[in-house]
Amino acid sequence: MRSKILAAVRKTNNIRLKNKLIISIVVVVFIPVLLVGIILTASYRQNVLDQTTQQTMNNVDKIKKHVTDILRMPIEISNKLQVDDRLSNLVNSRYETNFDLVTAFWDFRYFRDYVQLYKEIHNVRFYTAHSMRISNWDFLSADESVKNSDWYQEALDKSSSSISWHYIPDETKENRPYLSLVRKIDFPLYRSYGVLVIDLDQDELGGILSQEPFDTMIFDAKGFIVAAKNPQWVGRNIDSMDFAKDLSDKPAGTYEFNFEGMPSKIVVEEVVPPFSQNGLKIVSVFTIDSIVSGANRVSRLGFTIIAASLSIAIVLIFFTSSFLSHRLLQLNRVLNKVSMGNLNVTSDVDGNDEIGVLSKQFNHMLANIRSLMVEVSESQMQKNLLELRQRDIKLKMMASQINPHFLFNALESIRMKAYVKGETEISNVVHLLGKLMRRSIEIGARKITLKEELEIVRCYLEIQKFRFEDERLTYKLHLDDAAERVEIPPLIVQPLVENAVVHGLEEVEEGGLVIIDARVESDRVVIMVEDNGCGISEDKMRAIEYSFQDLEDAEEHRIGLRNVHQRLILTYGEGYGLKLECPPGSGTRVTFAIPLGGNLNV
Repeated sequence: MRSKILAAVRKTNNIRLKNKLIISIVVVVFIPVLLVGIILTASYRQNVLDQTTQQTMNNVDKIKKHVTDILRMPIEISNKLQVDDRLSNLVNSRYETNFDLVTAFWDFRYFRDYVQLYKEIHNVRFYTAHSMRISNWDFLSADESVKNSDWYQEALDKSSSSISWHYIPDETKENRPYLSLVRKIDFPLYRSYGVLVIDLDQDELGGILSQEPFDTMIFDAKGFIVAAKNPQWVGRNIDSMDFAKDLSDKPAGTYEFNFEGMPSKIVVEEVVPPFSQNGLKIVSVFTIDSIVSGANRVSRLGFTIIAASLSIAIVLIFFTSSFLSHRLLQLNRVLNKVSMGNLNVTSDVDGNDEIGVLSKQFNHMLANIRSLMVEVSESQMQKNLLELRQRDIKLKMMASQINPHFLFNALESIRMKAYVKGETEISNVVHLLGKLMRRSIEIGARKITLKEELEIVRCYLEIQKFRFEDERLTYKLHLDDAAERVEIPPLIVQPLVENAVVHGLEEVEEGGLVIIDARVESDRVVIMVEDNGCGISEDKMRAIEYSFQDLEDAEEHRIGLRNVHQRLILTYGEGYGLKLECPPGSGTRVTFAIPLGGNLNV
């Protein structure tokens, strides 16, 4: 035996190495994995189908319990009314006048109370066998159409202890059909009778099925669908549905059908409430393909992976043994040069296989590194240039702020002299101007509260109001109390107001209005500046919006809307910039939002 094995092994020595590797992979890897995959996929597919069937049966059982609970309430109500002397007296008493009958109807509020107390009940009505002088929506005389109806005749043919369930129209609800309890009520003392009808709430029945994962429906003994996950099925008869026309005679259980041309499973369960001659059936349908599609997808994926693995193994057998070491060594030499700091080298390894692609990506990476180094150098130069410009601006600002106390004292002297002479308006304007200058100079780079910012705006508007006179410029300023302490970058709102006054109202002779509104909305503070000027054209609007995205510090955009927009973006991040609304001829509205906490974009 041993000699035979050795002889067989020696014969394999005559097979070429690459053929040995191919045979080994096919026999040892591919065939076993394929067999295991087929077995596991079939087992998994059947297991998923069994679990889904069991879950569907559990869901149907839950639906049955919920439906039984809903049907229990009208049964209890009918049991109470069957022995209720007040109902018997109301129906069988003789009333001298219509007023007495109406009063009796009004005093008997039990039907309405049931509808209000129990969400399962939609309506309660009682049909009397004898003709009543007048009727209301609760008590009706049975006309010929009612007396000839199947449900009425069936109720009269049975005893008062028997309950039946029918899907019938309610003449008091525009003849809309409802699943209803129908029961004969006998009055032995008066030797009379009537028929009680209790409509169930359609939304309660539909709500039970709305969350079901599969198509589910409930139908009565005559095949009318009273509730369904698909609302379009409600009211149809199952005889009109190809897949369900044979279900009316099927007992509870699980069956296989063709649903919309696809193999499917159907779970049937019966609901027969107490004291009832008939009941309901619950049907849940799911297609087999929709359940096992996941298992089929897993099997296809598994077979794809197996085929790809075998192909890769064959490719490796043919190519890696002769070229792998040499080409990797070439690439390694280039890597060593890069590790020594030489970024101007390139790899000469060619080809479109993994190593060739790696070589190309390596060359591409080196090119990107060199480009990135150039970009970093240019960025640093631009940053240095920006810092120089900022220093220059600060020097100019310092030059414009020489001896501010001298300016404040001079303005205060002018204000006091105007006040002494009785020029209170000029005195107030000079006071506002000094206050505006002082706040603008003292702000610096620190953040200020929204209340302080709007105080600067108010001073500016009062000065402009003095310039333009009252009939040309008025303003409205609103600030929510919750937003007063929110901090914002300084001089954010004032440039918007200045833009509204200078540009928005430049052609307004009288009745100019500027509205500043700051309100808390959810977790943000929304600030709006609006004027009633002539607005701006669509072309100019596009130019302004384009300037918002202009990264160059162009002279014409250095101050104004672009400045405020970019400061908001830099401070709070994308989504917090300015938004313009300029309907032609109706003014301009500029809005922006900031986080309620004033958080920075970090």
